[in-house]
Amino acid sequence: MTSFASGLDRTRCWVREHPLALDGALAALSLAAMVIGSFAVNGVHGPEFGARTPAARSVVLMALVSCALLYRRRHPFGVLVLTSVLSVIELSFGDPSAPVAMSAVIALYTVASRTDRPTTWRVGLLTMAGLTGTAMFFGSTPWYTQENIGIFAWTGMAAAAGDAVRSRRAFVDAIRERAERAERTREEEARRRVAEERLRIARDLHDVVAHHIALVNVQAGVAAHVMDKRPDQAKEALSHVREASRSALNELRATVGLLRQSGDPAAPTEPAPGLGVLDELVTTFRQAGLPVEVARADEGVAPPAAVDLAAYRIIQEALTNVRKHAGDRARAEVSVVRVGLTLEVTVLDTGAPAPTVPGQTTRSAAATAAAATAATAADAGDREGGHGLIGMRERVSALGGRLSAGPRYGGGFRVQAILPLKAGNGEDR
Repeated sequence: MTSFASGLDRTRCWVREHPLALDGALAALSLAAMVIGSFAVNGVHGPEFGARTPAARSVVLMALVSCALLYRRRHPFGVLVLTSVLSVIELSFGDPSAPVAMSAVIALYTVASRTDRPTTWRVGLLTMAGLTGTAMFFGSTPWYTQENIGIFAWTGMAAAAGDAVRSRRAFVDAIRERAERAERTREEEARRRVAEERLRIARDLHDVVAHHIALVNVQAGVAAHVMDKRPDQAKEALSHVREASRSALNELRATVGLLRQSGDPAAPTEPAPGLGVLDELVTTFRQAGLPVEVARADEGVAPPAAVDLAAYRIIQEALTNVRKHAGDRARAEVSVVRVGLTLEVTVLDTGAPAPTVPGQTTRSAAATAAAATAATAADAGDREGGHGLIGMRERVSALGGRLSAGPRYGGGFRVQAILPLKAGNGEDR
């Protein structure tokens, strides 16, 4: 059975690659059928052979229409017109006529299978009326004989069969196109998700590395500064360096571990950081010499995991930027407030202090404000030049929220993220 199916598939492929061979075989078969039919007459018990012989004119017409069928795929309408005209000639002058109309039936089927339905039925009705009317009007037998009714039936069936084949072919093509489009869409969706996952992991790596390396840099600088005069303070700073390094390694291991297979036993199982460990995050910055005040009014709400992680990373990156760009005497304020179905996260800092001019003890309020504004602008330029704010915006946009970041009037910088609480406990609905 398998060999038969494979042989049938090979035959179909060969026929598709050699359509002219199929048309040649069809033309030969139709010529043989017409020649055999031209020797037969209708008897009481069916067709009887040997009672008549076709005229030379009929033989020539049968040969012509058979040769015309070789071009039915390339010129379907032209072949239909030629075979119909030759069939009308045979039906008008043949006595008795040879079955030349068989070629017109085949040509009509070809036209119907290659055009639209309205054209099929217009051409089919015209062909049916022309051939049947000619046979009924010019035939020597009564108009209601089975030969005339047969021409009517065969032309109608040819048009219907061609239309059905065309509809099925269009249906199969539509299914194939839909399947190919679905496959392309699936591949594009897979590529998009891979790109989003890479971007998310890159953001996490940037946040982890930037935060901990900044703390390590600050504590290492403190240790180097006080190593000779205050060794106890230097040891404390080195202890903070060791703790920050360990935390960085743990978070890097957890982030990179997301790339493992889901069934890998070495994959991380600890939860991602969130607002639940905000105090620990703030403590690391305080130990690095950055005064941070925290105000929370989120009513103990447990935000969705994605929102919780985004809020944590935004605060982490904002405080890291304060420590890196705002100067040693900057102060920061963090607030987490629930407003309706949103969570507002705000990080403010006082910015770099206004520079003093040597020999000048007092400054006007306008000069102080101008100097603070200039320092804030430089600070904002430094922050915008990195990837921190870009990563924040990408995180917030992915959740459908809004992020605003910019300098504050009079000095300092402000970062505010509004994150939607789309999923959570029942009170969030």
